[in-house]
Amino acid sequence: MRTLWLVLLTLLLTGCGYNTFQTSDEQIKASWAEVLNQYQRRSDLIPNLVNTVKGYAAHEKDVLLGVTEARARVGSIQASPELINDPEAFARFQAAQGQLTSALSRLLVVSENYPQLKSDQNFRDLQAQLEGTENRVTVARNRYIKAVQEYNVAVRSFPSNLTAMIFSYTVKPSFTVENEQAISHAPTVDFNAPSPAPAAK
Repeated sequence: MRTLWLVLLTLLLTGCGYNTFQTSDEQIKASWAEVLNQYQRRSDLIPNLVNTVKGYAAHEKDVLLGVTEARARVGSIQASPELINDPEAFARFQAAQGQLTSALSRLLVVSENYPQLKSDQNFRDLQAQLEGTENRVTVARNRYIKAVQEYNVAVRSFPSNLTAMIFSYTVKPSFTVENEQAISHAPTVDFNAPSPAPAAK
């Protein structure tokens, strides 16, 4: 009799989406780990990038400080696996990463004013690595968004929503920005563009 109840319980849980939640949750965790991995890769590039720019444009203090401070804000957020279950913490993480993206864009725009910096091989290598990393961030974010979307649909759909209520599965936060297309593309620096004329003294 006990075996029969176990079989019925297993069939009930399978039919109501329990296994789907387990699979989706693991996919979300894996996707989130990849997002964090790529963001960390970007963060690791920043000190060398800032130091290289500083070597040619030390007086661009506001821009350099902006990148450093944005990186520090990102680093102050504990990006643990539990973050994906806390909408407010997730929003803070997303906002900090967005500020860092903007700061990096400003840094690369400023670099256009320094021909010697643009021709520096170290800077060119770092800029190429940054662009590659931004592309990887976009791919990782898109995978995470898709995994969360599938999970959230299951949480809200009948009859799997009954299973979600029983086991306390709730909707998980995802990436959302007003201009997703703009923020998900790597900043572009055209090294072949003509340099601006020096300011008159």
